[in-house]
Amino acid sequence: MAPGAIPEAVGGRWPQGELPTEAVGSLPRPARLQRAVLDAETGLATLAELRDEQDRAVRDTLQRLAATGSPIISDGEQRRQSFASYPLGSGGDAAVIEEGPVFAVFADGHHRVIPSLARAPFRFRAWAADDVAAARELTGVPLKQAVISPSMLSLMVPAAGLGAYTREEFLDDVVSGCAEDIRRCFAAGASRVTIDFTEGRLALRRDVRAPWAGPEALGGFIELINRVLERLGPAERAAVGVHTCPGNDNDSAHSADVDYAELIPELFQIEAGYFLVQAASERDPDRVARLIGRQLRQRSRGADSAPRVLLGVTRPTSPKLETAEQIRDQLVRAARFIPAELLGSTDDCGFSPYLIDEKPRHGSPDFARDVAFAKIAARVRGTALANDELGGGASAEPLFDAAPGDTGRPAPREPVAQGGEIS
Repeated sequence: MAPGAIPEAVGGRWPQGELPTEAVGSLPRPARLQRAVLDAETGLATLAELRDEQDRAVRDTLQRLAATGSPIISDGEQRRQSFASYPLGSGGDAAVIEEGPVFAVFADGHHRVIPSLARAPFRFRAWAADDVAAARELTGVPLKQAVISPSMLSLMVPAAGLGAYTREEFLDDVVSGCAEDIRRCFAAGASRVTIDFTEGRLALRRDVRAPWAGPEALGGFIELINRVLERLGPAERAAVGVHTCPGNDNDSAHSADVDYAELIPELFQIEAGYFLVQAASERDPDRVARLIGRQLRQRSRGADSAPRVLLGVTRPTSPKLETAEQIRDQLVRAARFIPAELLGSTDDCGFSPYLIDEKPRHGSPDFARDVAFAKIAARVRGTALANDELGGGASAEPLFDAAPGDTGRPAPREPVAQGGEIS
């Protein structure tokens, strides 16, 4: 495949006259896979036995996603320990990686940490493309792949660097590795790639327990993502999305109390082809669409074309199923602010970004897995219903006309849910 190219079969192209829909990335791992991982770590299972369970989970995921009618699918990250650790390789070499600082404290009180680089230089030891290639052998349905952000990787080395390995050298290596990670995904057969950017909203939360976080971090994160995108060809860049959400781990969020009005104007400084934006679990999903509409108008007034936006219409933290009609209605309302030709749907977050996830609000990982597929099926049906109602177009606010008082600055804060819990 030529540099800068993407699979010719789909080529990242968006369907004409249809609202696109796709998942974010992760799906709950079966309980037997979670047990196999823990058994392999303690020597109770062989690597071959673990791989058999991973293969079983991947095959089941691809088959069940295809059965939902999803036009583009993935392996649900069944082989990954977490969305943030796969570049480090399986298990993580203790000579290279050590436990780092707290990444996020979730609303239920639990926390996750950031792996920390113990020895320079930083290099990808595994690639997301490996998952794409394995999935490509099992299905003819178009594939997408979620990849780690350079901003998440940037948290692995302190500001002072690592001995003679300066932070500037480290960030150069991170940017190079992330761009290569995306290119390899396309070469392996992915039609679209999305960058996980859950740390974007979290960066706006001041929390002494997560010392890296703070509004000053967000600008540096966006600069890093744009540096990666600059290394891609135009066709690749158009097929790369950026996903934002307030996190999802053990059915809890880490930054749902951060006002989207602070994040969205900054988010749309990223030169991505499209965005996946959590919305269904917000107190007012229509407000999210309205804030996005403002940014699309601003982008259209400039030299750049407005990106497509896939709005979250299902809530992975909740076992309650959305109906296709509820999803249709959310998308039709959103089309008042986002033109239908730029609108699509997704889930609010990955359903299980970390492999070991007890899913307490669901009762078990296996039930959570069944719920996830049911929610995805409802999203596919609801998106089709919205497409029928919109008739291929919608009377959104004109992109080239500024709304009254539209300055592009964050809107005044509105009351938000307390405690960061997504209801």
